[in-house]
Amino acid sequence: MTSHHDSAPDDDSALDAREMLALIDSQTSTVRRAFESQTLVYYYAWGVAWLVGYLVYWAGSPGTTSPIQLPYVPAVVAFGALILAAAVLSAVVGIRTNRGIKGVSDWVGTLYGLSWPVLGTAIAAVGVGLLRNGLTPELATMFFTSMYAIMVAALYLAGAMLWRSVDQLVIAIIFAVAAGVTPFFGHPGNLLGMGLIAGPALLVGGVIATLRFRRL
Repeated sequence: MTSHHDSAPDDDSALDAREMLALIDSQTSTVRRAFESQTLVYYYAWGVAWLVGYLVYWAGSPGTTSPIQLPYVPAVVAFGALILAAAVLSAVVGIRTNRGIKGVSDWVGTLYGLSWPVLGTAIAAVGVGLLRNGLTPELATMFFTSMYAIMVAALYLAGAMLWRSVDQLVIAIIFAVAAGVTPFFGHPGNLLGMGLIAGPALLVGGVIATLRFRRL
């Protein structure tokens, strides 16, 4: 009798432990799928924006060697619209994905998300200040193109450290290289170089994220 009563709580405890582990695994898998789906949207949205946007900008810039030349103002507007669309889509997806997540993950995700507009605004302010002090439009384009690539590289390095993401590390290195190399192409060659280096890197990252997401 005593043996029977003593073994019952052990069985119940073992069952409860298995149920708790199963619940934790299920919740972890759900969170991972949510963040992976968010990541692949970012990769595709920004990959298209950087590839198509910079190619259009290059095709409309004075002195371009593009076989298809576009009017300058519409090209700049199209570039800006693609970047804005990617930013809005990223913000919407990020807000929806992080909804309901509390604790350290929420804090880290919020700070990481805020880093993009904060640093982007600072770079814009520096560029405008340089323009007001005699920087030519051509040099300003080279400045903004490389500085925003450096910003992406820095934040992707941070993401690689936070989430131990190898693909973010590789993309960060590619963006850093693009930022340092493209000014040597001059203007508007730097736009072509940035589009052909950075855009495909993000799109390849999207493909990798998609394959990883399907395995979850």
